[in-house]
Order: sequence, then structure tokens, then C-alpha cells
Amino acid sequence: MRVMLTVSNWTTHWLAMVAQCWALQAAGHEVRVLCTPDQEQAVTRAGLTPVPVLEAVDQAVKARTHNHSQARAGRWPFPELPPHPVTGAPMTSLDDYDAPAWMAENWERLHGMATRSADAAVSYARWWRPRLILHDMVSIEGPLVGKALGIPTALHLWGLTGPDDQVPGAPPGVGFVPPDVYGLFERHGAGTMGADVHDLVIDPSPRSLAPPLRRAHRLPVRHVPYNGPGAEPSWLRDRPDRPRVGVVWGTSVTAMFGPASFAVPRVVEALADLDADVVLAVTGEDLAALGPLPPHVRAVAHLPLRLLLADCDLVIHHGGAGCVMTGLAAGVVQLALPNALDQELIGERLARAGGARALHNATATPAAIRGAVTELLQNTSARAVAERLRTETEEAPTPAALVAVLEEHAYGHRG
Repeated sequence: MRVMLTVSNWTTHWLAMVAQCWALQAAGHEVRVLCTPDQEQAVTRAGLTPVPVLEAVDQAVKARTHNHSQARAGRWPFPELPPHPVTGAPMTSLDDYDAPAWMAENWERLHGMATRSADAAVSYARWWRPRLILHDMVSIEGPLVGKALGIPTALHLWGLTGPDDQVPGAPPGVGFVPPDVYGLFERHGAGTMGADVHDLVIDPSPRSLAPPLRRAHRLPVRHVPYNGPGAEPSWLRDRPDRPRVGVVWGTSVTAMFGPASFAVPRVVEALADLDADVVLAVTGEDLAALGPLPPHVRAVAHLPLRLLLADCDLVIHHGGAGCVMTGLAAGVVQLALPNALDQELIGERLARAGGARALHNATATPAAIRGAVTELLQNTSARAVAERLRTETEEAPTPAALVAVLEEHAYGHRG
């Protein structure tokens, strides 16, 4: 059968779907990934076929807009102002950005982008005639095409966050699924984007960390991490006789939350005299900002996270779903330093399980970070919980096993 994906223009929103796509292709099915042009290379590197016909506002702009509204409401945690929502530049005043005025000025442009993207997705599906549509939580085109053309769909989560979750700090009713503010469903005769849009949800979360679903049917699946291609370095095989601590920090954090959110210098300070092998997985730009590193700290770039975490005793990260889910699959103890949005929600759920700690990035001092690291490395119960969560991950049906279920969903839906 033919399976069409629609994905967000934020890579980590759809990386959790890659293993399922591989399984579908290995079973003889055709897979196409509708994406924005800036995702084309990432989709290709994953061994999938991109169809770069979608358009979307940068997800960093959306996140910074949320941060600006939080600052307006007095809920911004950092001492400096958030970056400008549109440009990402530092602001001298919150009045540097007028949200209503900007939206009024750009409404037609944004409406045009959304309309062209929806039209392109519907047009492609009419031509290619897929039997099944998979989509991530941010992509509105997938459920739109499904309702407009009567094609069964399935929402694939990125992990620990679901369509019924609320954005922390946002007004009541604001979740992670974008609303149809431009009337795209009505434009294509698909009614409205109601609660019935997500009737089947593929969830890679361990069962004890699964997000709530009010009405959708949940399909558990084993999370098989994919963090991009990359070689395994020889030093990974030289296991030291002391704990190995991985430090992972995404470049998107600074772009969304500003320079004060770059926690790696505080982490390095916290671990400066720790008897551990510390590996920093950061970009070259971030590495340049760190200066000289202690002898026991190694910096690496472009190392797939799944390779690093497989041999770590602890990982420190910003609470992003990709880091967390890879850590869960590896059975590694985790320390999250979340900022906001889904990072905050994921960090809370992870810490509640007991195999991790969460310290809000804005208040995580080097002393607090060191205390948490020391505790987690010595805490046998945290290691036991991390192992249990890995077992839960491994006990879920594999992506290969889920293929038959998706086939039944596709063909049974259409008779």
C-alpha cells in the first residue's frame, strides 16, 4: 500500500516516526514524506523519499511568540528579556514587538502560506492516492487530507506529550495541536477540526509515562531511536573505570529562549572536579562559546545520540523529546534542565517516574546541578527505574509488528 506522511518543519517532531517508516518500506509498502523544503535533506538522510511541497512558519518563531506572551504575563523565568519573536534578536523592551499589530500586518501572508500548504497536500494525495496517512502532532495537513478525501490517518507522537495535553503556562484550552485558524478544513469540505481528528494515536512512550488520551485509541510501539546518521568513534569502546556522563544541548534552545538558556557552561562548571568521564555533544558554535575544557571533558559534534547514550551512566539535557526518548530506550538515568513548552511537561513526567530529576534551567545553578548529578549517580533506585523504563520500551510491539495493524486500519477503514 501507499503511505503518505505529513511532517512539521521541526526535525525532532518527526524523527520518532522514522523507524515505523523503515518497517513499512521493509514490508513492501511505498512511503512518501510531505515536508517543507528545509526538511528535504533530513528526510533523505533518513532513507525516505521527501515531497517538499508544504509551507510553514518557523517553529522557533512560534516558540518565541509564546515566550513573549509569557513575559507579558510576568511568567518569563530568565533575567534577560526573551528574544524578539520574529528576528530572534535581543530586545530592550517587550514593546519592541507588538503581537496584534504584527499579526494584522502579516495575516494575508500567513493565510496564504497555510492555504497553499493545505492545497498542495490535498492535491498530492489526490494524485498519489495513498491508503494511509501518518502525521506528527504539529502537522495539520495530515488530518485535513484524511477528512477531506476519506483516507484513514494515524497520529504518531514524538513521546511523552499527546494531543490532549495543555501547554504549561498557556491559557486554558491551548494545547500542542495547532488550531485551524485559517479555516482550511472548511475550505476542503472537511467540516471542522474537531475532537474526532485524532482517532488513532501511535505512542512510543513507555506505558507508565504515556500521555493521557481522552478518546483516541492508543497503539503502543517500541521506540527505536533515530537521531540522524553518523559513524561510531573508536573512543566509545574505551570504557573508563568511572561513570560516563553525557551532556546534550540542542542549538534550538538558545534560538528560542535566548543566551541565558545556554546551560552548558554551568554544567561544565558543576562537573569540573567530578570523578567522571564527561562527553559534551554540542555544535561547533556552542563549543567555541565554552572556551578551554577540563581534561576529563570531551567535546564531540555530529555524534548520533543513540550511540553515546548506550554507554552512559547519566545524561544531562534540556528536556527535549528526542533526548528523553533516546535515554529511555538506553535505560540511562537522566537530569533534565527544561525551559518551557513540552520540555517542561516532559521533565515533570520523567522526574515523577523516579529515574530522573528535573531542575528548571533558569534556576539551575552549578551547585544545584552538581548536587543532582552526585545524587543520581549514587542512587541505585534511580538506576532501577531507568532499567524498568527501558524494559517497558522493549516490551512494546516493534514497528515491524505494527505494520499489520496499520494495514488493517487502512484497508478496514475503506472496506
